[in-house]
Formats: sequence, structure tokens, C-alpha cells
Amino acid sequence: MGAIYLIRHGQASFGAADYDRLSDRGVEQSALAGAELARREVAFTEARSGSLARQRKTAETALAVVSGCLVAKEDPRWNEYDHVDIARHHAGGAVQDSADPRAYQTLLDTALGNWIRAGEGGPCAETWPAFADRVRGALADLVASLGKGEHGVAFTSGGVIATLCGALIGDPAAGLLKLNRVTVNAGITKLVSGRGGVTLLSFNEHPHFEGDAARLLTYR
Repeated sequence: MGAIYLIRHGQASFGAADYDRLSDRGVEQSALAGAELARREVAFTEARSGSLARQRKTAETALAVVSGCLVAKEDPRWNEYDHVDIARHHAGGAVQDSADPRAYQTLLDTALGNWIRAGEGGPCAETWPAFADRVRGALADLVASLGKGEHGVAFTSGGVIATLCGALIGDPAAGLLKLNRVTVNAGITKLVSGRGGVTLLSFNEHPHFEGDAARLLTYR
């Protein structure tokens, strides 16, 4: 049975002028995620990454530990939702504030709920139904690229992973709203693919951030 590993990007630069860049901690997290995959001795035949800088850097850093020859193919369907556009239309234009990340997260959670409820008629450049469809398409194409018993990996973002996990258990919207908040940076989610389709096996694994590495555990 083949497996698909979904890796959330390492910590980005929350509150900075350029959010879409791994922090120094994010680079460390990405390397540890790669080390964890290497420890499991997973042989990947396919790798994907979104086109966002934080996703691509996470892929590059992790895969350098796992395999020196495997390069992630860039596919923007693995990109995160546009939190700036969603906040603009559904949260009064709220911006990230490094001094109070919890307050921003509360506003974003409300905005995401409004985005989902707005449906296809919403004002954002990408509506919730369009986002859900594209991430499901990205996963379907990765699964289709794998032969029997082969493994794939995708480096993506928390909202994508949460939506896909929700879809696999029957409710993508609930997945986004409930699971997105608890995804850890450089956490590992595992799906298995067989005759019955794709099944969620584990969500948000992060034993690589326990013990001496606990200082690297972050959610934002």
C-alpha cells in the first residue's frame, strides 16, 4: 500500500514585511522533519511543493536530508489560501501583528468562517469552493502519479492539510476550521492509498519536536 506524506512548511516570518520566508527556526524545523522521514527510511518516488517561498524552502531543506537527488516539483495548487485577501474582505483588513498573534488568529478564524459561508459568491479572488477543489485536485494528481506501493510527499501549508484531512473524513470545512489551528510547523500527516481510495492514517505528527527539540515546536 502506498503512502502520501503531507508536510507543513517550517515557521514563516509572522508579522514581518515578507511573511513568505522561513525564519531561522523554520529552517531548523524543516531539517528535523527531513531527519524524521529519513529515520523512517521512507523511499519517495514523487515529491511536490507549492510555489510559495516558505513551502519551496521547506522542501529543499527536508529533501536534502532525506535524499540528495529528489527534487520537489512545483505545483501552485498546493499553495495556502490567501490570508491577506480573506482578511481584507472578511475581517476588515486586519494585518498580522507579531506583538499579538493570538488576536490576529482570532480575527482570521472568524474571517475563514465567513469565507466558507460566502461560498461561490464570495468577494475574494479565490472562493472557498475553488480552494477546496484545487487542493483535492493536487492530491488526486499526486496519488495518480504513484505506482503500486510507491510513496509521495508534498510540502504545503496548514490550511491545505486541514482541508484535505477534513475532506477525507467527510467535512472539508470543519477540517479547515477545527484542524488548521493545531497544525504544527513542519508537522507530518500521513495518508495511505489503496483499492478503497485514500485514507487518513495520521494527522500532525511531531515527535521530532519532543525532548531536546521541544524548543522548536511552533504553531505560527
